[in-house]
Amino acid sequence: MNQIDEIRMQVMWNRLISVVEEQALTLIRTAFSTSVREAGDLSAGVFDARGRMLAQAVTGTPGHVNTMAEAVLNFIHEIPRDQMYPGDTYVTNDPWLGTGHLHDVTMVSPSFRDGVLIGFFACTAHVVDVGGRGFGADGKSVYEEGIQLPIMKFAERGEVNADLLRILRSNVREPNQVIGDFYSLAACNDVGHQRLTRMLDEVGLANLGDLGEFIFSRTHSAMMERIAALPKGSWSNEMLTDGYDDPINLAAQVTIGDDNVHVDFSGSSGISRWGINVPLIYTKAYACYAIKCVVAPDIPNNSASLAAFSISSPVNILNAQRPAPVSLRHVIGHMVPDVVLGALAKALPGKIQAEGAGALWNIHISARPVEGTEGRRAEVLLFNSGGMGARPTLDGLSATAFPSGVMTMPIEATEHTGPIVIWRKELRPDSGGAGKYRGGLGQVIEIAPEEGHEFDFSAMFDRVSAPPRGRDGGEPGASGEVALDDGAKLRPKGWQHVPAGQRLVLDLPGGGGFGDPAERSPDAVAEDIRKGYVTKAPK
Repeated sequence: MNQIDEIRMQVMWNRLISVVEEQALTLIRTAFSTSVREAGDLSAGVFDARGRMLAQAVTGTPGHVNTMAEAVLNFIHEIPRDQMYPGDTYVTNDPWLGTGHLHDVTMVSPSFRDGVLIGFFACTAHVVDVGGRGFGADGKSVYEEGIQLPIMKFAERGEVNADLLRILRSNVREPNQVIGDFYSLAACNDVGHQRLTRMLDEVGLANLGDLGEFIFSRTHSAMMERIAALPKGSWSNEMLTDGYDDPINLAAQVTIGDDNVHVDFSGSSGISRWGINVPLIYTKAYACYAIKCVVAPDIPNNSASLAAFSISSPVNILNAQRPAPVSLRHVIGHMVPDVVLGALAKALPGKIQAEGAGALWNIHISARPVEGTEGRRAEVLLFNSGGMGARPTLDGLSATAFPSGVMTMPIEATEHTGPIVIWRKELRPDSGGAGKYRGGLGQVIEIAPEEGHEFDFSAMFDRVSAPPRGRDGGEPGASGEVALDDGAKLRPKGWQHVPAGQRLVLDLPGGGGFGDPAERSPDAVAEDIRKGYVTKAPK
């Protein structure tokens, strides 16, 4: 390939990324759920005819993107090629074939050009309800957690499966929102196909074959260079998390070889009887993300870059088998990067950030009028973030969703979805762990039902009994707390009640510090006090 051809291929690679970005933006613009529309809890990508991910949209979470990369292969395995037609769209929310729990819907659409299959578009999104017990950890099996859709056709030759829509409408609490999101997902893939067709017409290509091989070969070479520069050997780490009624231990051994980085999760706690278990497909997604953040953050994420990493685990909480309850798989799954990074910190001392809040402090609210009064019912989902761990040369980011990367939901948009009032949402002073570099701050959030209403809520919180640890002498971040405004302590997980006239108070955890606190510059300490991040100078 001459230099002109290489430049041309690089331009088309960039163009392909813009195609999937427009695909993702279509989903954001048309989605019904605030988790998608406001927080970006989604993914979108384009795949070649063999189901290998060529490019992903920048918008999206690692848990969605990296599971989607494997899920498309599951769709291809389930639906024979001779049963794929132009205008088709396939769907599933199977936790073991998709993204790890029932609330995430994955849609895959074949892309045909002149009657020939040239690739696939795929996308995922979190929907507000899937029936069952609702979004929470209280189910004893996946069968209690909601409706399960095997890999099936949402549409065939452009005609939507009306029977599927009737089944959905009869099984979920918010049918208009859920069905609206299904159509949004399908539209997302349609836009990707349209933009890809236009691109291929413009550049004169019949398919994605040559461009795909260019993408994969360049990515593979770049990944091998990065891995070759790493120290070789094995390093282990363990981390304790809150669990539900018993603490959960997470263990990882990272082995760096000549052309591969392998992570094994042997030694982690066994399967929980509560819905905090993690299917391996989701564990893989976040383990690979953690490695890539360290090894190759600037190399595009596709099948070739992901192929440089391998993940294994015996049957345990990080490799839960059907029919284990998995509704809150993100709580433990979001802790996986900190476990892996802790092992990498031994291989690369002084270069890895401290532990952070990790898991999102999601809360699902089921609001209703007090008995005997008029009002409205609604299902409301909020995403909230604690503090990130301090970095080797910088303070941790406050109220930032790492590793999920989702955005904060605006208060106005959240209050619009149901009869609740968010009275306070502000940074939590003194929550970041002290260090040469301070951990990021958590938040304080107060939520109340509107007058004449009450609500039940599903708590999905961690780092309450096991705070984020500092690194290289840094101190731990502050633990999280859950209570009512009268001081009554509540549990960090499970469905609970907030009566009319009271407020739910959430104190989110802060990130751990990095380095000796005595080495923090006096100017940085003074600035922290001036801004109210800390209330007094560290000793």
